[in-house]
Amino acid sequence: MKKLLTVIIASVSLAGVAYAGCGKKVTDEGTLSSYDAETKLITVVDEDGKKSALTITKDTVAKDAEGKKIALEEIVDKDVKVTSEHKKVDSVEVKAS
Repeated sequence: MKKLLTVIIASVSLAGVAYAGCGKKVTDEGTLSSYDAETKLITVVDEDGKKSALTITKDTVAKDAEGKKIALEEIVDKDVKVTSEHKKVDSVEVKAS
């Protein structure tokens, strides 16, 4: 009985760890066409016209072409590279011209 209980507890614990995050990062490149501070959404349009709507979090970092932190509203209509995980943005970087 103790072994069964131990196996069940271990299985549940490992399932929680596996679900914690897959770690798959997605990169979207294109023009930052919009930023809505109220809804915390940005829209990136790639060169084929495909739009990607992504959510900004408190941990999202935006950087200019020199790598300095910058406000998102300052880089609307600029070419950017956005790194995200499950549609939640990790970073937005302005691409060097």
